[in-house]
Amino acid sequence: MTTYTLRSKRRRSALRTAAFMAPWLVGFGVFFAYPLVSTVYFSLMRYDGLNPPTWRGLDNWTYVFSDLPKFWPALQNTLWLAVVMVTCRVVFGLGVGMIATKVKTGTGVFRTLFYLPYLAPPVAATLAFVFLLNPGTGPVNALLEAVGIPAPSWFNDAAWAKPALTVLAVWGVGDLMVIFMAALLDVPKEQYEAAELDGASAWQRFRFVTLPNIAPIVLFAVVTGIIGAMQYYTQPIVAAKVASGVMGGSGQTFEPGHPDDSTLTLPQLVYTLGFGRFDYGAACVVALVLFALSMACTALLMRRRGGLIGSGD
Repeated sequence: MTTYTLRSKRRRSALRTAAFMAPWLVGFGVFFAYPLVSTVYFSLMRYDGLNPPTWRGLDNWTYVFSDLPKFWPALQNTLWLAVVMVTCRVVFGLGVGMIATKVKTGTGVFRTLFYLPYLAPPVAATLAFVFLLNPGTGPVNALLEAVGIPAPSWFNDAAWAKPALTVLAVWGVGDLMVIFMAALLDVPKEQYEAAELDGASAWQRFRFVTLPNIAPIVLFAVVTGIIGAMQYYTQPIVAAKVASGVMGGSGQTFEPGHPDDSTLTLPQLVYTLGFGRFDYGAACVVALVLFALSMACTALLMRRRGGLIGSGD
């Protein structure tokens, strides 16, 4: 085979590969690379969406980190939700999934009851939770007071607002239940039988048989959960609006974060800066911080996956 024939064959192979990759390359360029580069560009500019952008250098970064008082509360809230809310969802979803695989009677009803809340629209679910946890008229506080437990103010108390959002997130844990249930059903029964013959306790069987087998699924749930928590927007802003009594009607103004910036997240801050104050430069800075946090958390989890959830080898 001549050199020309080899080159021609390699060229055709490269063109064929490029043709198959073209849809992904176009999507990556249009929906990821271009927006990311544009965000970096506008983070260095003064831009209000109306006038042409003008060079500002690192002034936007200095403003966000030093002079924007709501940035640090929003960052702390976002990290709190990423750690606490994701942990609770994963643990509770795994627990419900394990119970669902053990239930012998009424399995379909059990699974349906736990999966249905996940199908509820986020706005409707949040509205329902705010009214259920209303400190004055909500049935939850009425029940707590009836049994002698001090009733918190939930979404009207800065100390309880994020735990209330966590309860809401755990209530809609049906997606994780289904994922974990499928993973648990794939664990070889022979390994459980061998562990029982060796005298392993229930905890030891879970630690050394169940976890190593479902480790990739746990990692998937944690990574996607953290990415979702970094994008958490709808539930906290709806809860804050309803709890504060401001529903965005005519003549009403609303600053996200009620009460006392306890429900303010970085995505809300991006929206407020960009579309509320028309400060696209500062909004792009916050968006880049959010992107960097998501990438750093994902990279850390991928590197530490063996120590975090065990190894499947």
